[in-house]
Amino acid sequence: MLHRARATSASSKIRGIARLTGVLVTALLLVTGIAPAAPAAPSASEAEAATRAAAPRTVPALTNWTAQSGEFTFTGATRLVVPPGDAAARRTADTLAEDLGAAGRGSVPVAAVRGSGRPGDILIATDPGRGATLGAEGYELGVTDRVRITGATAAGAFYGTRTLLQLLATADRVPAGRTVDVPAYKERGVGVCACYIHITPDWLENLVRDMAYLKLNQLLLELKVKSDSHPEANTWGYYTKDEIRRLVALGDRYHITIVPEINSPGHMDPWIERRPDLQLTDSDGAAQPSRLDVTSPAAFSYYTSLMDEYAEVFTAPVWHMGADEYMLGSDFAKYPHILEYARRQYGPTATPQDAFIDFVNRVQDYAADRGKRLRIWNDGLTGDHTVPVAAGTTVEHWLNVRTKPSELLAQGYPLMNASYSLYLIRGGFHMNTASLYEQGWDPRSFEGEKVASTAGITGAKISLWPDNGRGETENEVAAGMFLPLRYIAQTTWGVPRPDPGYAEFTARANALGHAPGHTDLTRPPLPDGTYALRDAAGQLPATARRITRTADGYVTLTDPATGRCAETRSGKLTLNTPLEPGSQVTQEVCSAANTLQRWQLVPAPGGFRLTNAITRMSVVLTADGRWVQYPPDQRPPTVWTATAATAQQQKGNRS
Repeated sequence: MLHRARATSASSKIRGIARLTGVLVTALLLVTGIAPAAPAAPSASEAEAATRAAAPRTVPALTNWTAQSGEFTFTGATRLVVPPGDAAARRTADTLAEDLGAAGRGSVPVAAVRGSGRPGDILIATDPGRGATLGAEGYELGVTDRVRITGATAAGAFYGTRTLLQLLATADRVPAGRTVDVPAYKERGVGVCACYIHITPDWLENLVRDMAYLKLNQLLLELKVKSDSHPEANTWGYYTKDEIRRLVALGDRYHITIVPEINSPGHMDPWIERRPDLQLTDSDGAAQPSRLDVTSPAAFSYYTSLMDEYAEVFTAPVWHMGADEYMLGSDFAKYPHILEYARRQYGPTATPQDAFIDFVNRVQDYAADRGKRLRIWNDGLTGDHTVPVAAGTTVEHWLNVRTKPSELLAQGYPLMNASYSLYLIRGGFHMNTASLYEQGWDPRSFEGEKVASTAGITGAKISLWPDNGRGETENEVAAGMFLPLRYIAQTTWGVPRPDPGYAEFTARANALGHAPGHTDLTRPPLPDGTYALRDAAGQLPATARRITRTADGYVTLTDPATGRCAETRSGKLTLNTPLEPGSQVTQEVCSAANTLQRWQLVPAPGGFRLTNAITRMSVVLTADGRWVQYPPDQRPPTVWTATAATAQQQKGNRS
């Protein structure tokens, strides 16, 4: 603080001397008849910075805002106006009306009106003739005594409404001005691996809403859909098809493309741990539960049947097959039949890696025949192979390996930046958003190389991985993603650094908050206290538990008689997490750091369910009074009621 005061005082003196010197020099030039030089015009970067500083605060920032006199005022008489017959604008207006209601703005009518409406109106239109300037996702926003939003497409008009929602987030009045706002990159995304540890649909829906609010447009989901064709694969961690349909419908409404992934031919253990016939087997006869045998026709048929089943619920024209880390911890020499397969297919100079590429290309052909484009991770393309990956396959680059981004671009592969520096690992590495911001990171900066041009780069995404599944709860992950999400939106849509420093960018992001309709998942429905918990069916006597809110918005359940906490720890562990249905909930020594002792009170008809914050399984009360955990579609969760416990109940609680 003292050093800063001294620096400020010194700089003030210097500025005063400079002003005095300037006056004297100007006077001397006038006396001698020499006109002083005109002040230098600001540089382009200085002009852009001044424009951003004058623009209303949004994320992504408005980079070419032209301020005008006047303002728009949102009132109870405001209407959403669309041209008659403009179906795309009508859908956009309907969504905006819903979001304004969720933001506390009341019921705003949507009207089809010819002309320019009236003061206080919000006019939304699509004009395909503006495609040359606005592209597929850009929009023009004009603010006078009314608001005009125009996109060449429905997506462009929609993104204009997201800007308006942000402008109305903190005030009823919006300063007059105009902007044409066009994204820098086509793909602006988030990747979520819900592939082992289940993530609740409510959490994912919050993410979709926030992504749309920030003009992000692609959500990659590596997850398991509960299979009708292969029930043997339905170990816990899956989503029902109805859950995915609801999420995809929300994505469609908010212009989020939801891309599914089943990682293969490695990382297949969620699918084939009970299918040894499909597993890769080494020369010693040891099967590998995480690896498909790429030489097996049955393995390929199994994988493509899963693709077909996913197509029942995912509508995106994209399929992600992962294709990373196939030989992680091993090498092809342990599997001589792979080399034999490659040479049968491609001749005597073929390599084992060619068999791997062959599998990728067969999946690519299968996807293309069904109107879908393929995506893979980059590290599978760095081995010794003579067979190229099929042209047009998008490569998501996350790891610095031998084949560099510039080589992939030169070979014509669309390239997305999914750098490790953009990772958020549950209980592990988190991207250093402040450092990336101050560096001015942008999607040209890959792991191991920064390329000179944006040509061929589709965009960038942050990625959430569950490597230590019990390391953080969903609510902790959401809090940790708040600024990274806003930063990736900023740097993929506009300029990397709209504010002088990260503190100012943080203030910008915090001022705008979450999207309308965002559900606060951190508020337990009961205050702290000791309660008698009864199953709503009244089959067993009450059990006393002390309910205490945790810092991340869950609760602990403490037996007041023993001082121990309810925890799920038994059964098979996956990523350090007990995910076996039917395993028992026990009383253990309480630990504030133990996430497995955190529970969510989920409202249900007649009471609430007890759901573990990590395993996402709910408590089922057995006939003999034990608590066990099950996915809700396998066993109906017990519905509980809670009343203040009596002193006798607290003393005599049964275990």
